[in-house]
Formats: sequence, C-alpha cells, structure tokens
Amino acid sequence: MMQEKKRDFDFLLLLVTLTLMGVGLIMVFSSSYVVAEEQLGDRFFYLRRQGFWALLGLGGMYFFSRFDYRHLRRLAPVLVLINFILLTMVFVPGLGLEVKDAQRWIGIGSITIQPSEFTKLSMVIFTAAFFSSRSIKIDRFWSSTFIPVLVMGLSFLFIVQQPDLGSALVIALGTATLIFVAGVPWQQLAAMSALAIPAVGYLAISESYRFKRLISFLDPWADPTGTGYHIIQSLYALGPGGLFGVGLGQSRQKFYYLPEPHNDFIFSIIGEELGFIGAVTVLLLFFVLLWRGLKIALTINEIFGSLLAAGITIMLGVQVLVNIGVVTGSLPVTGLNLPLVSFGGSSLFLTLCSIGILLNLSRHAGEQ
Repeated sequence: MMQEKKRDFDFLLLLVTLTLMGVGLIMVFSSSYVVAEEQLGDRFFYLRRQGFWALLGLGGMYFFSRFDYRHLRRLAPVLVLINFILLTMVFVPGLGLEVKDAQRWIGIGSITIQPSEFTKLSMVIFTAAFFSSRSIKIDRFWSSTFIPVLVMGLSFLFIVQQPDLGSALVIALGTATLIFVAGVPWQQLAAMSALAIPAVGYLAISESYRFKRLISFLDPWADPTGTGYHIIQSLYALGPGGLFGVGLGQSRQKFYYLPEPHNDFIFSIIGEELGFIGAVTVLLLFFVLLWRGLKIALTINEIFGSLLAAGITIMLGVQVLVNIGVVTGSLPVTGLNLPLVSFGGSSLFLTLCSIGILLNLSRHAGEQ
C-alpha cells in the first residue's frame, strides 16, 4: 500500500493548475473580445488561439508527467544549445518577428514562439543538473558556480537585446535563487550581487524609456498620458471592482483604456470584473500551486529532482510576484504575463510542461 501511495501524483497540484488555466481561458475571452471583434472581425480569435495552446500544453504536461525526469539531467546541455539557437533565430530576418519595436518572437507560419519562455525552463534544468553532479566542488567558483552564471548571463544579454529586460530579470532572479538553494557559499553570492546590481541599474537607466518607466511607477500621475498611463489605467480597473466586481464581461477598461488587457494586465480585469474576492481567489490558487511545488522539492530524496522542483517553483513564483507588482503599481512596468492566466501560447505551453515535470517528481517524493 505504501508503494502505491508513493506512485500517486499530486492531485491538488493538478487541480489547481487546471483551475487557473480555466480561469485564464475565461478571462482571456472576457478581456479580449472587444478588441478582437473590432480589429480582427472575430471576437473568439484570442480565445481560440489560447485554447489551441492549452490543448498542446495539456499534451505536454501529460508527456512530462510520465517521462522519467532523470533523463532531463542528461539532456541539459542539449537544451541549453537549443536555447541559444532559438534566441539567435529571433534576430534572423524572415524568422524573427518585430512587434511594437520589440523582436521577441519567431514566426513559423501562423504560429509564433517566444524563446525566452523556453530559456526559463532550460536554465532551471541545466542549473539543477549542474549542481547535482558529484564531481562539482561547490566552494570553487570558477569550476562550479561560474558555469551556470555564464550560461545565464549570455541568455540574459540575448534577451535584453530583444529588448525584454523584464523576462531577463526574471530568469536572472530565478537562476540566482536556485543557485542559493543549491548551497553556494554566501561569499560567492555576495560577490555576484555586488557585480550584478550595478549592471542591472545601468541597464535600467541606459535607455530613456526604461528610465522613464522606473521613475513613473513612483509617481505615475506626473505623466498620466505617457509613462504613467499603464499603471493609472490598471489602478482605474482595480478600484471600481470593489468586493464582488462589476460582473464578468462588464469591464470598462478593456474598451481601449487599458493596454494589453488580455496579456500583461489581465489581473487588472480580474479585479475589475470579479472584484476583491475574485482577485484574492486567484492569488490563493497561485499560493497553493507554489506551496505544492515547494513541498515536492522538500520531500524528494534526490538532489537533481529536489533542485528541479525548487527551480520550477521559484521561476513561476518570481513571475507571479513581478506581474502582480506591476499591475498594482508596486513595481515598474516590465511586460511580463501572468502564468497560466494571461494570453500567450509559448508561456502557457511551457508552464504546463513545467508543471508536468512537477507532477512527475511528486510521484517520486519520499522514495529512498
């Protein structure tokens, strides 16, 4: 009986994931149908595309829940190579797509892929595989910690050039946190932080639009029609929602007031239409998802599996915190979506694949 229990996957994790994805599909339609009908003549356009990626993602989640996660350790170098190939393809004429002065996507027919989403998962797998190697002497920086930091740094530079500083910072923070969890001496972490913080600060102010975003979140009303516009409109959406919201589908901000209502600022629409109760419910669902991921990381008795579960959970948690921080005006606008909920095929597919790995790992929790 005990062996059977060990082989059971984490049903609560699966239930919460499916619930968040379902909420996402509903809210993608609710927040996008106005723009989709007026601009594309099809109010179901974004819902159909999100539904397509959801089905692919469910297939990926099922596959990785059955695929022996130990094989990922051997595949880690290959995944890093694929990561750099994809990041390079973004800048290849005819393959890379430029949207709103950003070149973050690869176009293959009618399908678009955002390589930075693959970077998040590949960095977690590579870092977990690297630090689980018995030959690694973690106290020697140049032969241990330097390697994943170098891979992360190169990925960071590629993504910043797209430009996408928000995704680059999430990958950097997620990888750095996983390195800390792996047990790297604090002296190494302090030295890396001393170098990284000034570098990030320089990137934040080196481009005028980034500097303006950084300043505007402190006082968005100083430039209400310019750099402060996104934050103000997001707060205008959250405010009228009250306790129970104005009603599903009844948002006013999605009528061209709030930019990207189905993507980066979908949580604003949730707060407006479903109110404080709906917004807190979504946050609680994410809390449960992250709790289950951390529990898996703490209970699996194998270094690679434990680091892999921790890394996936950390990367998801960082992205959720940053997105909610932006929407509530607590952080500068970064252009990050909300995992499982926001519109975005690459994000949804790879998030579901990542949770498939967590489900796989949950079946091995407690094994000796």
